[in-house]
Formats: sequence, C-alpha cells, structure tokens
Amino acid sequence: MKRRWLATTLGLGVLMLPPVPADAQTVAELQRQIDELKAMIRAQSAEREARRPGGAGPRPKPARLAGRSDAGTLPAAGRPVESAVNPLPHARQAAAADDSDVWWRALLPPAPELLEDDPDKPKRPKTWFERLSLRGYTQLRVNEFLSGDDTAPSGVSRLRSVHDGGITQANNLTFRRVRLVIQGDIHERVFLYIQPDFAVSVNNQAGPEPRQHFAQLRDAFADVFLDEERRSKLRFGQQKVPYGWENLQSSQNRLTLDRSDAINSAIPGERDIGITYYFTPWPAQRIWDRLAKGGQKLFGNYGAFGVGVYNGQTINRIERNNGVMVAGMVTWPFALDGLGAAFKDQVLEVGASAYHNRFQPETRAGGVTATSFDDARVGLHAILYPQPFGLQAEWNWGRGPEFDPVAQAITTKPLEGGYVQAMYRVDHSWVGPFMPYARWQTYRGGWKVGTNAPALDTDEVEIGIEFQPIKPIEITLAYARMNRREADERRLGRAEGDLFRAQLQVNY
Repeated sequence: MKRRWLATTLGLGVLMLPPVPADAQTVAELQRQIDELKAMIRAQSAEREARRPGGAGPRPKPARLAGRSDAGTLPAAGRPVESAVNPLPHARQAAAADDSDVWWRALLPPAPELLEDDPDKPKRPKTWFERLSLRGYTQLRVNEFLSGDDTAPSGVSRLRSVHDGGITQANNLTFRRVRLVIQGDIHERVFLYIQPDFAVSVNNQAGPEPRQHFAQLRDAFADVFLDEERRSKLRFGQQKVPYGWENLQSSQNRLTLDRSDAINSAIPGERDIGITYYFTPWPAQRIWDRLAKGGQKLFGNYGAFGVGVYNGQTINRIERNNGVMVAGMVTWPFALDGLGAAFKDQVLEVGASAYHNRFQPETRAGGVTATSFDDARVGLHAILYPQPFGLQAEWNWGRGPEFDPVAQAITTKPLEGGYVQAMYRVDHSWVGPFMPYARWQTYRGGWKVGTNAPALDTDEVEIGIEFQPIKPIEITLAYARMNRREADERRLGRAEGDLFRAQLQVNY
C-alpha cells in the first residue's frame, strides 16, 4: 500500500499529516482530513499569537516608507506603495482558513499588501497645481431709454456713460463682464491670483466700429506673506490700486450697477502694475470676518492699511515716464455695540486714501502727450453696514489733466465729486434676500484715460433693487435719471435722460 505525506508551509512552521491509504481517498475521507488540517492551523495560529510580546492584541500597523516632500513643487512622498513582503501574514491566513470555500488560500504565499497612508498623520502635501481653484461670474445687461437724448447732432453731447458702453440708442443685450478667477496658495507663504475678462471691446482696425468679447488681463499678482498669521503681506503684479473704497470693492459684490464717476476717474480700471504693502491688525480682521459671515458686501482683502508704488498709466497701458504713482489707504471698522441696544451688531467703517502721480493722456493725433501732467487726489469714505439700514458715502478732491475747450489744449485743472448711497437689507423673503438702494452722485473734472482727457460733468440719481432668488443668481433692476456730459471733447453741453437698466449676474 502506497503511503504519502502531506506537508504545507504557512510561514508558521511545517505541518505533518499521518499517511492515508490510497484506496481510502474518498470524498468523506478528504473532507475529514481538511477539517483536521483547519483545526491544526487554528491551533498553531493561536499558539503563535499567545507567544508574541503583548499577547493577542491588535495587529501592529505596517511600517511606512519615510519620504521627502517638496510641497508646491514636486509630487509629495506618501502615496500608496506596494510592499514586497507581508510583515505579519498569519492573521490574514487564519481568517481565510475559517472560510471552507477559500481555505486553500492559506496554503499560498502571501500577496503583496497595498499600504495606505497612516490616518493618524497628516495627508501628503498637495502639489502647487492641486492648490489652485477656479471661480468667476458673468454679468448680462440690458439698458433701455425711457426718455432723453439717446441721439444728438454732431458737436452736442449724447447720453452716454464711461462705465457701460451698452448705453446707446441701438444696444439691447450686452455682456458687461465675463470673469474667471484662478487663485490658490501655491506655498504656505505665497498666494497666486489671476483674473482675465472675456467681455472687453477693442477698436476695429479698419474703421470706427468696435469689436466685442476679447480677453483682457485684469489681475495677475502674487501675495507674499511676511508673517505666519498672514497679517502683513507684499503684493506684486497687476492689481487694484488702494484708492477709494468703492474702487476696491469687487463688481461681483457691489450693489449699484456701476462705480461713481468721481471716485473711479481717479484710477479708471482700478488697476496698475506695482508693489503694495498691506497690513491688517486682528481687531479689524475679527470685525470683517463677522460681517462676511453675516453676508455683508465688503470691499475685499485689502487690509486696514495699504501703501504702494505703481507705473501710473493705469491698467494695460505702457508706462510713459520714469516717475511712479504712490498711493495709499487706511480704513478701520468700529463696532457700535457699546452705544446701546439700538446699535447692536452695527459697524461703522471710516477711512481716507490719497495718491500722487504724473500722467500722460492719449491725444487724438495719436500717441500720448509729450508733457506729464500733475495727477493727485485725496478722498474720504464712510460706510454704515446695512443691518438692516445702511449708508455709504465717498468724496474726493484733487487736480488732474483735463481738456480746456477755450485753450483747445490739455491742462491741469481742479476736480471734485463723490456720492451718497442708502440701502436696506432684507435677508428672508419669498424671492430670497433682497436689498433696495438709492444713490446720488456728482462730479466735475477730467476723464484722464479718454482721448484728449475730456471733461465729465455728471449729476445722477439711481434707484434700484438687487435680489437673489437662488445662490448663484443675482438680479438687479434700476432706474436712473442722468444728466451727463459725454466723454468726448468734440461734443459740448450736457445730455439728459431716463433709463431703465437690468442685470443678471451668474456666480460660479
């Protein structure tokens, strides 16, 4: 009678089974031997666990490979890797042996184990491109004349606005802004921000008719934080110049459809290439954080104090002289809770801004003036945040280039203007949050970025309401009574009219 030995190596030792006659290899006999083998495996596994230091406690975590991480530059170490050898295979083999359908897996060599990151340790640092996010907004507008000077003879002003090219006798629907923002922390001390606009008009090279929906760079800057708490930073690149509270507030957050002539004429386009230092003390930041959490429309992350130097020719224009523009702003929010129950949660923010520059306007003959003109202003602002009633006002004074129709030349002239705005905030209604507002603005001065720096002579009242039926959608309806001089030195006088205006803003 032939006899044979069954031997198997399980990483726990060698098991020797008694010989079995060949003619006894029935199904019942094989099943009995299998049951005996499983019992022996369990017994030896339990004996090994008992001899291990610490008893039969939980299985220790597999060792993980130590790795060097270059966060922000290269993919970091710590991703799942495969181990060539299972350090403690017996527990898994014993568990597999409990299942009669897969008992034979206990006889096989251990499979490579996929090691996961330790949940008790921080996850691997993200690479720089994984830190970036994409957001933006689109503004679709319609402007409809109710009455007034939508057209006029040659040499006479028509009702137009330097802020919205869609105010004409012919336009219906227009894109005011189509913005995409790429932003993120590419390093623990470096923040990147890039914003193009895809709704820019340019002049047709073959004629006077403009072409629309070109892409233009609006922002491209990096913030370098000077402390771990990010209270102070240096901003490098094309950015907003810290002059005017309304200028710094994003058009995505602004309540009115356009900025005021008086404040925006200081830095049309709001931006220039330069370097700015910003500082925000904790007391001011805590108040702004509370306002932001409550849904208030803030002016942005520009600090309580900011000062910088810039080219001075404004956004996307070639620098024309060796001088620089110096600008700065200080603003501070005051919590009014201490004044009594009537002022609970109320915040009043006040501040001032100023700049000095030498500017060379474009001429109708082509190019820019050979002379640099004085361009300097100082302004004040105050905001009582709507909780639920609010007020907002700004005023500035200064000197700047302006076309003189008598001298038929550009000269430096005084300027002055500002606005006062009232608003009321309702957080809950059947149409969602809404905010009615009313604004009066006035300005006497030049529009320095226009050809030949034409004079603006503006008086305007705007009444409107913004509501948000769902979070991504904001709708603004407004009526405006305008009295303006057109920004063209060849057209004289002022135009008047009544406009209905509407805007759909999609946030994404």
